[in-house]
Amino acid sequence: MSAEVAAAVLALLVRRRATVAVAESLTGGLIGAALTTPSGASAAFRGGVIAYATELKARLLAVPADLLAREGAVHPQVAAAMAAGVRGLTGATYGLAVTGVAGPDPQDGRPVGTVHLAVCGPGGEVWPRDVVLTGSREQIRKSTVREGLVLLRGVLEGEVGEHSG
Repeated sequence: MSAEVAAAVLALLVRRRATVAVAESLTGGLIGAALTTPSGASAAFRGGVIAYATELKARLLAVPADLLAREGAVHPQVAAAMAAGVRGLTGATYGLAVTGVAGPDPQDGRPVGTVHLAVCGPGGEVWPRDVVLTGSREQIRKSTVREGLVLLRGVLEGEVGEHSG
């Protein structure tokens, strides 16, 4: 369940004296809600940005406009830029970002269920994850929350290798 993963992530962050902020698109705030459900969340959760509209990804999260124009909002580099952007905006130790297609229709030529996630760490390093999820719109959104929390937990536990920096 996402609640248990969220509590584990918060405990890891508190132990490290680290913080996290989220940049969400298709999940519309569900990751932030999951991370603020456990008591004591304020010790590690800084905040988040729900950048549902593509232009807000550029304006609020500093995602390069040329990247968005070239690739659309559903792209691994967009997730990485969102994670870095929210980390910088909030002063968090880690930024977690998700972008994708929950459905019911494809977006930017990407099929329903395409999701890109990224964590940006304290040195600007990025841990990406690309998944293809199945199910209803709501199932895809809930699965994305879990994938994001699991990715962040893996980074914090040192189980996910760094991809780029």
